[in-house]
Amino acid sequence: MSDVKVEGFKASDVLAALAAVFDGFSEEEKKAQIKKTNGIFELRVKNDAGKEAVWTIDLKTLGSVYKGPAKTKANVTILLSDETFTQLAAGKLDGQKAYMTGKLKTKGNMMFATKLDGVLKTARAKAKL
Repeated sequence: MSDVKVEGFKASDVLAALAAVFDGFSEEEKKAQIKKTNGIFELRVKNDAGKEAVWTIDLKTLGSVYKGPAKTKANVTILLSDETFTQLAAGKLDGQKAYMTGKLKTKGNMMFATKLDGVLKTARAKAKL
């Protein structure tokens, strides 16, 4: 899934692994994950150079990860740094703590944003991130 990768972003490796996990799901697993999450996350990640990259985790219809803004309205847009995202994905940083300390900002349904942690945990378990 190299079409998910963006040069200069550590987050792209994590999201490529997440995409591979979703691609490896059976139809039943994919449907279960979609049913459990039922929404779309748009991630706007800034790297150390100040560049921004956008990815979408669609767990409403497709059960996939792709580069670029959401094709349909995202439930939540999450704005964070590359470093913050990689720490979240590795389980070294709690999403709520990141939000409270200003490392993570949201637009849209803030409560839905809390589901991202569960999605990342599933990916961590499957991809051994």
